Amino acid sequence: MGKPATQSAIQHNGDQLALQGDWTLEHYAALRELVSVSAPDPHCPVELSSIQRLDTAGAQLIADLLGAERLLNICEQSDALESSRRALLRRVALSCLQPAPEPQATPGLLIDILERSGKATLTFYRHAIDLFGFIGLTLIGLLRNLVRPGHWRPTAIAAQLEQTALNAVPIVALLTFMVGAVVAFLGATVLAEFGATIYTVDLVAFAFLREFGVLLAAILLAGRTASAFTAQIGSMKANEEIDAIRALGLNPLEMLVLPRVLAMLITLPLLTFVAIISGLFGGALVCALSLDISPTMFMGLLQQNIEMRHFVLGMAKAPIFAILIAVIGCLEGFKVTGSAESVGEHTTSSVVQSIFVVILVDALAAMFYMEMGW
Repeated sequence: MGKPATQSAIQHNGDQLALQGDWTLEHYAALRELVSVSAPDPHCPVELSSIQRLDTAGAQLIADLLGAERLLNICEQSDALESSRRALLRRVALSCLQPAPEPQATPGLLIDILERSGKATLTFYRHAIDLFGFIGLTLIGLLRNLVRPGHWRPTAIAAQLEQTALNAVPIVALLTFMVGAVVAFLGATVLAEFGATIYTVDLVAFAFLREFGVLLAAILLAGRTASAFTAQIGSMKANEEIDAIRALGLNPLEMLVLPRVLAMLITLPLLTFVAIISGLFGGALVCALSLDISPTMFMGLLQQNIEMRHFVLGMAKAPIFAILIAVIGCLEGFKVTGSAESVGEHTTSSVVQSIFVVILVDALAAMFYMEMGW
């Protein structure tokens, strides 16, 4: 229907106003101009049955021409209109009668800070509840499998050991070697002012036996292994492989989580031992090159001044860190919703959570050791 047809879309037949033709988006501009110059009598009857085609844009123009309340009354009283057309006109009229939402006042800085703090607190609480619950499920699964050797998966455990332990030895050894050298340099620089450079050996030994060895190994595994666990399980979740495992009557916890947890329980103590040896070797090298403390003298001072309990206290934290890192990595993998973006978000979250939990537990352990006089 061209422009001449739209010019006759509004007809005054005596005391009656008749709308006819196509009231659609195609003729919106011409109809908009026609409506803007028309001023129908609010008391004259309106005939809508001659309208051939009608869409939402045309219904909005009719509401502008007649008024929302009048159009609503016409829809309720007219029996000549089709039910679908009556429903469309009624919906448009009701939408015009709804009051516009009042603009919300912008909250102040204090309110915004409190709101964000509250949301962060709730998020932390949910993460803590999920973590404790998943740790409980994992421990129950481990205890249940202790009496059912047939459910062990040595092949999966061996594969995880290769990925988490063997492939991580070079980076752990290199990093702890350099940190040991840096600690020895700092100790020699500070202690030289007091003429006590010989105690650099004790500083390096105490740092790596009690703290740095297990902490650096755990942080490296948190960034390297926890992210791998999340990405692997998350990809399986996105590809619906976990649903397939459940459909086969298998337990995803036993197949995916327990082998990784057991592998981490073996891996982290071994890497902690490697980290301690590498850190001591880095410190010994610096002492030999800068302080004229020979490796033989270094080892003699270690045996003379450092007790075995410091090594035990450091190694005791390794299994705890291993369980936390593995559980967090697996839990975030199960939280993936199915998209690549979700995999990336939960992988990042697993690394951040693992490092945070490792440092928090290490600080609590250090305070406990201090209070116990260990």
